[in-house]
Order: sequence, then C-alpha cells, then structure tokens
Amino acid sequence: MGRRYRNRRRSQQQQQQRPESREDAADGDGKRDKSGWEGGYPEIVKENKLFEHYYKELKIVPEGEWEQFMQALREPLPATLRITGYKCHAKEILHCLKNKYFKELEDLVVDGQKVEVPQPLSWYPEELAWHTNLSRKILRKSPQLEKFHQFLVSETESGNISRQEAVSMIPPLLLNVQPHHKILDMCAAPGSKTAQLIEMLHADMNVSFPEGFVIANDVDNKRCYLLVHQAKRLSSPCIMVVNHDASSIPRLQIDMDGKKEVLFYDRILCDVPCSGDGTMRKNIDVWKKWTTLNSLQLHGLQLRIVTRGVEQLAEGGRMVYSTCSLNPIEDEAVIASLLEKSEGALELADVSSELPGLKWMPGITQWRVMTKDGQWFADWKDVPQSRHTQIRPTMFPPKDEENLKKMNLERCLRILPHHQNTGGFFVAVLVKKSSMPWNKRQPKLQRKSPIDTEAAESSPSVPVEMTASAPTETSLTASVETGDRSVTETEGEENIQRTQNLESDMNKKDGVCGPPPSKKMKLFGFKEDPFVFIPEDDPLFPPIQNFYALAPSFPKMNLLTRTQEGKKRQLYMVSKELRNVLLNNSERMKVINTGIKVWSRNNDGEQFGCAFRLAQEGIYTLYPFINSRIIVVCIEDIKILLTQENPFFSKFSSETHKQAKDMAKGSIVLKYEPDAQKPDTLQCPIVLCGWRGKTSIRAFVPKNERLHYLRMMGVEVFREKRKEESKNKLEESQAIAKQIDKEMDMECRTKELVNSDSQMEEDLDELMQEPLESTLDEPESKTGNDKPQDSENETQC
Repeated sequence: MGRRYRNRRRSQQQQQQRPESREDAADGDGKRDKSGWEGGYPEIVKENKLFEHYYKELKIVPEGEWEQFMQALREPLPATLRITGYKCHAKEILHCLKNKYFKELEDLVVDGQKVEVPQPLSWYPEELAWHTNLSRKILRKSPQLEKFHQFLVSETESGNISRQEAVSMIPPLLLNVQPHHKILDMCAAPGSKTAQLIEMLHADMNVSFPEGFVIANDVDNKRCYLLVHQAKRLSSPCIMVVNHDASSIPRLQIDMDGKKEVLFYDRILCDVPCSGDGTMRKNIDVWKKWTTLNSLQLHGLQLRIVTRGVEQLAEGGRMVYSTCSLNPIEDEAVIASLLEKSEGALELADVSSELPGLKWMPGITQWRVMTKDGQWFADWKDVPQSRHTQIRPTMFPPKDEENLKKMNLERCLRILPHHQNTGGFFVAVLVKKSSMPWNKRQPKLQRKSPIDTEAAESSPSVPVEMTASAPTETSLTASVETGDRSVTETEGEENIQRTQNLESDMNKKDGVCGPPPSKKMKLFGFKEDPFVFIPEDDPLFPPIQNFYALAPSFPKMNLLTRTQEGKKRQLYMVSKELRNVLLNNSERMKVINTGIKVWSRNNDGEQFGCAFRLAQEGIYTLYPFINSRIIVVCIEDIKILLTQENPFFSKFSSETHKQAKDMAKGSIVLKYEPDAQKPDTLQCPIVLCGWRGKTSIRAFVPKNERLHYLRMMGVEVFREKRKEESKNKLEESQAIAKQIDKEMDMECRTKELVNSDSQMEEDLDELMQEPLESTLDEPESKTGNDKPQDSENETQC
C-alpha cells in the first residue's frame, strides 16, 4: 500500500471516531458546547493571566483604559489597504474606489452584520490608506462582495494596492525618504514596508532612474523570494534583494571618483524580529504561547542588529527602529542601551508632529524584568548568578538619572490597539550626529590594505560586553557570543578567505558579478545565477539601439543578463548607483535579485531587424529613451487592445491605422495621452508594449494589468463564474474519488490505478484552490501569423 492510501485510510478512521467525541462535548439537546471542538480544532481562549499581570505592573496602558485595551486585543483586526503612490495611477484608483466600490458597500448587510464603509486613515497622506471592518473570510465567501474582492485581488497582483496592516505603514513614513537617499532595509521580508520605500524613491515619475536605491535584506532565504515578488510588482530599477544575517550584514564599498569608499546609508529601516504580542488580533496563537522568555531571548539579537545598523548609517542620517511588541525589554531597553553605548553619537528624534492624527503613547523610562515564572527584578545586581545567561544588564533602565533624562526616551512612540483600532506597535527614530565611538578608534580605510580593512569590518565592531547575551539565540550569531578568542580566530579564517576571494575577483571578467565561489560565502538556500553587465562593445546592443532609436543618453552600461554562456534571453536594467554596488561587492554579499526586465529575446524579430522585444515590466523606465516604434492611440483603441487578442488594423481609429500601416513589423510602444479637454476620460498616461503584425496589432500586457487599465477607463470587466459548470465538475471529481477509494481497499492495485489516483488528486487540489479571478469577454480568433514565437509564457496574457 502506498503512503497516500495509508493517509486516506487514517483520515477515514478519524472521521469515523469523531462523532463519538462530538457527543461527549454536546449538551443533552444534542447541541455542541461552544467551548469544545469546532471544525476539528480546539477553540483558542483569548486569555493569558501572565500577560495581563505583566503589562498591568508595567503600566504601559493609561489608568482606566485597561478593559478597553484587553477588549480591543480580543477583537479581529480590521482589514486595511494602501494605494501605492508609485504611479500616477494612484489618483485614478482612489477615484474608482470612492465613487464605485465603496458606494456599493453602503447599506450592505452580510451575515446579519452591517458593513461599514471603509474610512481613510487620518494620519496617512493624501487618503492613500483605508481601513474597513470587513474580514478576509467575509470578503472571500460573500457573494455580495465578489466584485470588490476580485478588484482587490487583481489590483494587488498588479502592484496598485497593498494589503498591509495600518501600524506597519508608520516606519517608512517616519524615515522621511527623498529620491536621492541610499536606503537599507535590514529585516525586509515580506516586503510591504520595502514597497513603501520604493514608492518614495519614485515620487517624481518623470525621473526614470532616481539617484537613490533600496537594498532589502532578510536572513531567511525562502522569505527573500517573497520579498522579490513584492518588489517586482513596483517595477523599479533601484531595488536589490540580498540574503544575510542582519546582525552581521557586510559593510559594502563603492567606487567614488576612482577610489574605494565605504558605503554609508542615508536611511535605515530596522524592523527587527520580535515576540509579536502586538499582533494578537491577527495571530491568535500568541495568546497561548506568550511568555516573557521570548523577549529575554530576543533582546540580545535585537541589540546586535540595531548596532550593526547605526554603524552603517551616514552622519546626519536617520534610522527607524520598530517592533510589533509592546514589551519594553524589546523596545526602550534596546534603545537605551544603544544610546548609552553611543556616547552622544546618536539621539532620539522628536517626531511627535510628523504624523498629525496618529494617536500614540510616549516611551516609558522605568520598567522591571520578569522571568517566565513571574519573578521580578528591578536591578541587575539583584539577579542571581544562575540567571545571568538569561537576563543581561542591558535589559534594565539606566540608573544614572541625568543620563536617563538626556536620552529622551519619551520621544519613542508606542501605539496601543484600542486607541485607533489597530495592532500594537513600537517605533523609535534615531539620528546619527557623529561616528560611533568604537569606529572612531579604528584606523581610516585608506591607511589599510583592502584585505585588512575587510577583515576588520566583516563582523560587527561592538565592544564585547555589548554583544553578550543569552546563548539560546540564533546559531548564526553565536560566534559573537563566544568572547575575544573565538572572534579573533574567525577573523583569521576570514582573512584567508578574503584573500582567495580578492584573487578570484582579479581574475574574473569585467562586468561579471557572479555568486560567491566559496561554500562558506554561499551561506544557504538556492544558488543564484550571475549578474553579467553588457560590455560597451557587445554586438548585441547596436541592433536594439537602431531599431528603437534610443536616445544618446540611454545608460547602456546599466544593462545586464543572468547568464555567461549561450544566447542572452533576457536583458535587465539597474540604476547607475546599484551597478556600482554590484561591481564592487559581488564577493561580499549574496544577491537574490535586482533590476527589472526591459527586453526579451524573440527569434521572429531577427528578420525585422531586432531579436529583442520590449517587456511590459520595464516599459515605464525604458520609454523616455525610445524615439521610434511608438504609436499614439486613443482611449477606444486601448479598450480594443486590452479586450481582443489580435485586432485587425481596420478596428482601430483612422489615425492609429495610419501610424501602424507605415511601420515595419515587430515590437512597438502603444502610448495613450490624456486629453485635458475631456475631464471625464482617463487623466493619466498609459504605456503598453505591443507587436505590429502583418495585419493586426497585439498588446503584450499581463492579465491583471489589463483589468487594471480597463477599470480605470470605466469598463466593466466582471462576469459571474460559470458556477453550475464548476459544481458539476466538482461532483464528478468527487464521484471518481469515491470509486477509487473502493478499489484501493483491494489488496492488488495496478500501476494504472495509481497513476489515475495521483492525477485525480492533483485535479481536485487544483479545483479546490482555484482563486477567484475576473474574466473578460472571449477574445476574437487569433491570427496565427501575427503571434511571435516567444520563449516565455509572458505573451500568453
């Protein structure tokens, strides 16, 4: 018998036994006790006596508000969404939401509950963030909300809306990002805050390549790919995703006028791992798992991460430290310890007036430490020797009243759930006034050889007493805990490794930023393809330049591929500043992804003069440099292009027909310019990639983007699913499953039956997990001669 059969039999046996347990939990009238089992799982009781005792003693909640605080924690977290301010389409989406979808929610009742019309977050600029009492379950299951749900799903996929918790939006706003800033996001996954930072870089959509960039880091390799997915939705050439332990993230170098200089960041976001008791409203597991031990174990790691961050912060730069925890051990204690060690190099910024409308509590200046068994300590000297590995001196408030007053800990922000119906959160904004004291004692970079410099900076330059912490923390940072001797040994090994890396760096080809050759440097996770910049004399580029009549200012040195051998299938672009980072640090960091795709190989295009067609992902970055192959279309033409597969020339306006008729076959740009004389029409420009065939024009636009543009033009793109057909298909699949179950009880099973069963299960899973998607009218018949043979699935939009 196979594993799948055994699992099915076990599941059947459990289902047969389940009615007995239900009877045990039922009352005399046969009704189930609400405190018992529901859906096969025990109901989580939203109570934790230790949690209540701890926070009552710390007095973080104003007097008289404790009941409101606890009641808010027990209620579901309201859904919030943010309209991305990256594109000029944000105003159009806001208009669509307010005048169409939100109006449809007025006076709507779902499951006996009146749906509240979404309201804007009072403290978020330009009404670009909204909250509602609709839960995800109601959104997915309610037929009345099906159109609204499809709108949210589609716009989220195309990067125009982000489902993000309200308090999570605060740290990027307080960073005060400008387009020229170099930004580091130290613990970035899943990437909602990173997306905000990218939007701020691109505040001016007329600038294709802002001077600034975002380096987004996360220690978890798998979560890095979630981060890539989030960042890709915004189509920016100024984002790089890297995979490192934030507490020892490498110090990078850049080339400045022919000299190697250390890269210091203008802005750093330090949203550290935490115990997460501010997320109880959405992560209900926290109720039963919460203990003070979590905070005690995380404190040292949080302190090392924020210390590594301020070391790489430029003088005058700003860092935001944040957690989704209310615990002062993870919040004020970390900030106070950092300020004390900085000896005046850092100060807490007063940001009380930067987000008008936001309600918050000031940071506290006195707190005590409690063990998981409820024992309190007010001072480090009271901690017994047996507890010294668990409780550290940095967890207590400073004893010097004068120093404590100078720290201005009340400038920290603590957001409580009941004040504005949000989650719990903590934010502190730090400004760097001068170099950190332990950095000042180091020789300047220019006086040391590259090998010695890198060895000295490869690990956090923190005093030993500062890095001491509980040994139960992550193994990645354990070497910092082991004292002077092991650190010196590690540096010695890294010296040898750096020498080997530098030698290999000298021997490699120019413009190739390959993955680290050493197994030690590769860390863990998937091995990434190299980043190979296109040489200036590469014969691949002139045909592209001529075909699209690229402007002389086009930064061709910023083009790269992900392969060293064979034909180049995709061409990507990064900003000049990220190119500098890549070329000078390929041996120091593990890059997961960077750049945006601007061209894709299309073999059919060779006969027309260019083997590369335009990619929609990077068209808004590329368009300002293109002077040829552009067709200006009207709004009716756009509708035709987005709803039909290969419309003939005759279906377009006479002006569009004339432009297309005089143009050679191949990849084209389709541009819509808004008419200020017609305010009722779409008032933002649209740029699409297309293909001029023999007798027709085709748009190469992903499905979700098609739906987005059509909604902006007022075209109804929703159609009821063929529910009856889906129901019949499900019933048929279930009948097949039952028949297979009967046959599988026989001792002898044939190979054909196994294959049939596997295929059936895959079909069932696919059917049950099918997402709710919008659909368009059926496209017209294809004209096969006009469809280029592309190596990717992107053309199948």
